Amino acid sequence: MEERIAYNELNIGLLNGLYQVEQQVNNSGLDLRLLELIKYRVSLINSCAYCLDMHHQEAIQMGETELRLHALSAWQESPFYTTKEKACLAFAEALTNINQGDVSDDVYEPLLDHFSKKEIAVLTLAIAQINSWNRINRAFHIVPGNYKLGQFA
Repeated sequence: MEERIAYNELNIGLLNGLYQVEQQVNNSGLDLRLLELIKYRVSLINSCAYCLDMHHQEAIQMGETELRLHALSAWQESPFYTTKEKACLAFAEALTNINQGDVSDDVYEPLLDHFSKKEIAVLTLAIAQINSWNRINRAFHIVPGNYKLGQFA
């Protein structure tokens, strides 16, 4: 795969909004390890190799296990995830696959057991954000394997 557009070829202003949302999400108080798990799952769905590399490294650095990351595509059948994580993963999948149907009450309501409405709003933006990055990286053909831990911190 040959990179089509490198980030350093862009007017930095084009990405400022995405970086600002990223900072807001990361500083929201939501569990960063949970957010990495969600980002990894959404990147699996979207087949974004660059983001899989990045979020795998970040998740491991935060204490995530290889077993949980490898089993993530089968999270519904796996005993490795908490009820809270499963609620988030179901929500992330529903938003990522929104073209297949609305986010049902069966998916949304379990979030209320674990999060405030403000936290669900942040979670929604985090999921929209990783979907945006996945699509940008796939369109630009950003080559995986070059991410350095903490590169965008």
